[in-house]
Amino acid sequence: MGIFKAYDIRGIVPSELDTDTARKIGHAFARRIEARRLLVGQDMRTHSPEVAGAVVDGMLDAGADVVSIGLASTPMTYFAIGSQDVDGGLCVTASHNGGEYNGMKLCGRGATPISKVNGIGDIETMCQDPYPGAVASRGKLEEIDLLPAYADHVASFVDMESDVHLCIDAANGMAGHTLPHILPKLARLKTDTLFMEPDGTFPNHEANPIKEENLDDVRQLVMAQGAALGVGFDGDGDRCCFVDETGRTVPADLMTALLASEFLSREPGSPVVYDLRSSWVVKEEIQRRGGKALRDRVGHSFIKATMREHGAAFAGELSGHFYFRDNFVCDSGVLAMVSALNLVARAENQGRRLSELVEDLRRYHATGEINFEVEDKAAAIAALRERYADGRQDELDGITVEYGDLESDDWWWFNVRMSNTEPLLRLNLEARRPETRDARRDELIGLLGTPEA
Repeated sequence: MGIFKAYDIRGIVPSELDTDTARKIGHAFARRIEARRLLVGQDMRTHSPEVAGAVVDGMLDAGADVVSIGLASTPMTYFAIGSQDVDGGLCVTASHNGGEYNGMKLCGRGATPISKVNGIGDIETMCQDPYPGAVASRGKLEEIDLLPAYADHVASFVDMESDVHLCIDAANGMAGHTLPHILPKLARLKTDTLFMEPDGTFPNHEANPIKEENLDDVRQLVMAQGAALGVGFDGDGDRCCFVDETGRTVPADLMTALLASEFLSREPGSPVVYDLRSSWVVKEEIQRRGGKALRDRVGHSFIKATMREHGAAFAGELSGHFYFRDNFVCDSGVLAMVSALNLVARAENQGRRLSELVEDLRRYHATGEINFEVEDKAAAIAALRERYADGRQDELDGITVEYGDLESDDWWWFNVRMSNTEPLLRLNLEARRPETRDARRDELIGLLGTPEA
């Protein structure tokens, strides 16, 4: 697929992404958005300083002034771009990918997302030409420290009504850089932490909390310390996943349903956005609490656009991205953590464990996301459209098919969509009964082929 992805730029250093390419990207980005002033942050990967330096050189060569904030998580970079007078910017990061990868997440003014369709594709085309070199009036570089301001920004979301004991696994990623400045501002919080030292080689485990095995360390710590909950972050800090006090994972869609209550209690009737892979319970809970449930395509650019259009206060995705209107309509793992702490610390929830709060939300049975390598993905989706023509279908993102009445034992639904980031088809399926889930899952696997391990 190359290094220019649907939502970001990402590749192996230096075979796919070297400093010459990074310099070209910086130059092309500045020209593409006609920037006068840009902002750059970088993660803790071993090659991030040289990649970021090349990007900055390209921007300066294009005539744009550059604000460098140094080490920063992706959410901190979003905050910086949103709060500073800049035309846009980027974070040099490869998110949860291994240490051999690096890349960039790009934004326009106000931290609005730049994706393949509104900029990355053009930058890819521009980078195919020879490097243009420096303009006559080269830009100027300014270095600033925004970590204290970012910590204050995060702390402004804190509304804990009781003490909470939390365990944190930063996965040697960028959460380990920002959290030491944030946690002291949470007076009612007791923490035990793991792997807080930023290390771009990820020596302990992969920085991808959506994989169950990467939550094992924090779940064990939660049970050993008797904590109320645990949280695991990804490499650049824009995603997180939770476990309850028993160490059981709370899927991100169920956390979306829970956290929606935090925002709807303050803004009754507000829209809440969720992605179409999420459990049916998300829509039910948003509506039960008086909110307007907005089902959307998968991907941060779609979610953010829908939030802006409808003024939604909050959104969540099955991948562990949680979005906040008052955070420049951007995703943030640490703000999801703060929102979860606010929830469990509510006076009305005191004495109720997280497992109890989420138990009623486990009323349907999901497969989780199952991935397939399929050569002709469009043909596979077309075949499903025909095979399940007797179901209730929609094609908001891939194909979604629903069968039966929600109240009946034979109710089930599935979605199959093309990945926006990898050459895969992704299946999500949910049913009222586990037996129905398993039978229909096996049926679809028979149609789509052997799942990816």
